[in-house]
Amino acid sequence: EHSSSFRPHLRNMASIGDFDPLNASIPATKVEITVSLCVLYTQGISNKEWREFGRTEVIENTLNPEFVRKFILDYFFEERQNLRFDLRMKKPLVGLPGKKCGNIIVKAEEMGNCRESVMMQFCGNKLDKKDFFGKSDPFLVFYRSNEDGTFTTCHKTEVVKNTLNPVWQAFKIPVRALCNGDYDRTIKIECYDWDRDGSHDFIGEFSTSYRELSRGQSQFNVYEVVNPKKKGKKKKYLNSGTVTLLSFLVDIEVTFLDYIKGGTQINFTVAIDFTASNGNPTQPTSLHYMSPYQMNAYAMAMKAVGEIIQDYDSDKMFPALGFGPKLPPDGRVSHEFALNGNPQNPYCAGIDGVMEAYYQSLKSVCLYGPTNFSPVINHVARYAASVKDGSQYFILLIITDGVISDMAQTKESIVNASCLPMSIIIVGVGPAEFDAMIELDGDEVRISSKGRYAERDIVQFVPFRDYTDRTGNHILSMARLAKDVLAEIPDQFLSYMRIRGIKPSPAPPPYTPPGHPLQTQI
Repeated sequence: EHSSSFRPHLRNMASIGDFDPLNASIPATKVEITVSLCVLYTQGISNKEWREFGRTEVIENTLNPEFVRKFILDYFFEERQNLRFDLRMKKPLVGLPGKKCGNIIVKAEEMGNCRESVMMQFCGNKLDKKDFFGKSDPFLVFYRSNEDGTFTTCHKTEVVKNTLNPVWQAFKIPVRALCNGDYDRTIKIECYDWDRDGSHDFIGEFSTSYRELSRGQSQFNVYEVVNPKKKGKKKKYLNSGTVTLLSFLVDIEVTFLDYIKGGTQINFTVAIDFTASNGNPTQPTSLHYMSPYQMNAYAMAMKAVGEIIQDYDSDKMFPALGFGPKLPPDGRVSHEFALNGNPQNPYCAGIDGVMEAYYQSLKSVCLYGPTNFSPVINHVARYAASVKDGSQYFILLIITDGVISDMAQTKESIVNASCLPMSIIIVGVGPAEFDAMIELDGDEVRISSKGRYAERDIVQFVPFRDYTDRTGNHILSMARLAKDVLAEIPDQFLSYMRIRGIKPSPAPPPYTPPGHPLQTQI
């Protein structure tokens, strides 16, 4: 048995075939897992129960089975998706408890057809005249067929007015929306004459598939538009015109995973609010209170977000900063002090190291103020500015009670940082109104400073109180918190790479175990 935090979590999701491509939250991508093994289990995000996802075929008479069956899972950057692989053999494995019984090799690759888009253009010829005055106003409707034989609309062209020989504009559509990634699945196309009152007249229809269309402009891609009713009534009826494919271009989108596989590192920095508005840490009412029974909101937010991000950072060394306290021995106020007490090297080992440094610093500093965000933003921005080649991306997590003193400077820092490889996550703890934080988030109104607008949206804000449940069971809410604050990161990351024209580096060759031993009889 072998567990792996490869990080797909299967939220008992609908399959991609159930998506309406025009208004659905589509998973970031799908990944294909090749396993030399047997039964795959996935773990529920809330109840942590293991559920069987699928099994490979049985391979007999070898100690080095290579299974053909692949498991296809949805991948979510923002969730920890635990997988368990159980290896089963009819002959009992002979060996001492705890003795190594062999290796399991897990390979994961992103499925290509999830990220292909296709650009197509069609024209019509001699379509039926449907309007009493003038000609027809034709448009096309594309349908993908579903597993159960039903059809789902996936694209409509624009209407070309008053012609029987329309040339429609080229359009782009994801392959998964057009045929669910299945190249031989039927694609049905209907042709209508547009009417102002919405009672569009049916001209006719034809069917094709992605594989046929991919032949491009040729005699194979001239289609007769047929109206079945007319065909049934008139013996001499041939068709209601033809539709021709003019062009077919496949475009492959690069994804977040392409950059990660190419070696881009995600650097994670934490900044904690040590201002007096949080309350005295020795009092239970304080947001920094250290109860022996449960973690405070600061610790929970740090752990929830950090545990996901740390899997994308190979050295797992995280700078941890604080802002707003008076520091020993002289009581000077600092807006970017190292939680571990070492300004030259503020790195902590893993999320546990960050938590330990946080607890230690609470014992030695005095909460004070004001609450200035810009120094910690500028701190991370200095690092981000030194590596703009796409090899590194920086995420700053600011945890705060939301009472901010340097709003104008913070806005300027965010506008400056928006052209750097970085994103900022703000988690607001406590009961305050977080109007200033919502303004910084910039989802409603793009953030600006002195007339300059941010190049891209790099801030995501969430109030911690939305994730604490009344029962005190924080585990579910922490997984949801991490999911919500991290869900925007891949798109923010890709927007930086796109604007800068940075392509992913090629992935290193896949791991192959040293010297495959000879097949062994059991």
